[in-house]
Amino acid sequence: MKTIIKLFLMGVAIMISAYIIPGVRVDGFLVAVVVAVILSIVNFLIKPIVTLLTLPINILTLGLFNLVINALMIMLVSSVVPGFFVASFGWAVLFGIVLSLVNGLLGTVKD
Repeated sequence: MKTIIKLFLMGVAIMISAYIIPGVRVDGFLVAVVVAVILSIVNFLIKPIVTLLTLPINILTLGLFNLVINALMIMLVSSVVPGFFVASFGWAVLFGIVLSLVNGLLGTVKD
């Protein structure tokens, strides 16, 4: 039940973030929940491998390269999920930042 609530809140965060950022489009709440599921899977399976491979760059940039990695994961999800569109890499970076902020705010409301 806790996982379903987390996915629901992440779907809400995706809808809010897509509403704020003009370069991102989500066609509905169901698509936002699917994006939340796929993004969670990608972050669980692919992101640790990419982070490990880019560790030297990440150390040199003091962790700012994580923004690039997050944007790449968002672009990957955008190419897989129909109904979720990110216009460019820059919008993906901004979407990742706003999504983490909105997700954090929703997380504090949940607790």
